[in-house]
Amino acid sequence: MAPMGIRLSPLGMAVFCLLGLGVLYHLYSGFLAGRFAFFMLSEPAAGGPETPRGSAPAGTVDLRELLAVSVLAAVRGGEEVKRVREGNVLNAKAKGKTREGAEEQLTTGDLLSNRRMFYLLKGAFPAVQINSEERVDTADQETVSWDRSIPEDIKQKIQPKEVPAESVTVWIDPLDATQEYTEDLRQYVTTMVCVAVNGKPVIGVIHKPFSAYTAWAMVDGGSNIKARSSYNEKTPRIIVSRSHAGKVEQVARQTFGNKTVIIPAGGAGYKVLALLDVAEKNQEEADVYIHVTYIKKWDICAGNAVLRALGGHMTTLTGEEISYTGSDGNEGGLIASINMNHKALIEKLPDLEKTSHK
Repeated sequence: MAPMGIRLSPLGMAVFCLLGLGVLYHLYSGFLAGRFAFFMLSEPAAGGPETPRGSAPAGTVDLRELLAVSVLAAVRGGEEVKRVREGNVLNAKAKGKTREGAEEQLTTGDLLSNRRMFYLLKGAFPAVQINSEERVDTADQETVSWDRSIPEDIKQKIQPKEVPAESVTVWIDPLDATQEYTEDLRQYVTTMVCVAVNGKPVIGVIHKPFSAYTAWAMVDGGSNIKARSSYNEKTPRIIVSRSHAGKVEQVARQTFGNKTVIIPAGGAGYKVLALLDVAEKNQEEADVYIHVTYIKKWDICAGNAVLRALGGHMTTLTGEEISYTGSDGNEGGLIASINMNHKALIEKLPDLEKTSHK
């Protein structure tokens, strides 16, 4: 018998239970309807824009994607460089002088390549800082889109890697070796893109427009280029700028002997490729790359990244790492090598650092 003398009817209990189930049903069905509506509102409308699948979250950058668009930018810029040179519409003019007093040339090839490369990279990664050799004129702004496709060789060798966008600086050289470009010495000409993260070069792309050869590498990732099988440390072949081969030659021969070969060449990108395994008839080979004067960071960042990715080195003449933040110039000259005792090279050439201040 129930407490207080109340007798429970089986029929009443059944009705009470049914009412309770009805209330729960209405509450739960309302919750489901809300969740369904939220899901529908979250999906893009038919035919509307979708968020790219595989893209990095807001505020970050996928370095594999940035490598892919950097390769494309170097190639697209190279197309402009080649078109202008072959059409002989350079419109070359002096844009200033180097610290050594040599005139710096500016051509239509520089400007068109720069515009194509800058806006392609900026359109793909608007939050990233981009530093270029040439000034970007907003009046010449153009829309250059990237379809977010990644070449198969990059997919196979590089895994996605996200970094904060604010840590990334991109350095563009839209036409390396402009002086040689005006002299129609095409083998020296390159277009280059470098990606630095927290000042360290991690992605390098060097493209040769007139042979369609492209080298790329990513630190702790992979590359489509490799070091040669051997290097001569005893009497190295040293590649240097055409403008100051004599300064390096004197010091190098005092150190390594009269058999030391000095190779004058144009373009920092070409000189880095001379240290690597590049199967091109117009590409010379060297064991060490030395530069003894002030040089801009967009000239050397891509080559530095490529060498780092392959286990090589590019430092100042005193052995300091070069930071790719802050100012756009490197004051301490440079020495680059791969599969050699880099520290020993620096110790053997102490007088080179003195020549960088003359």
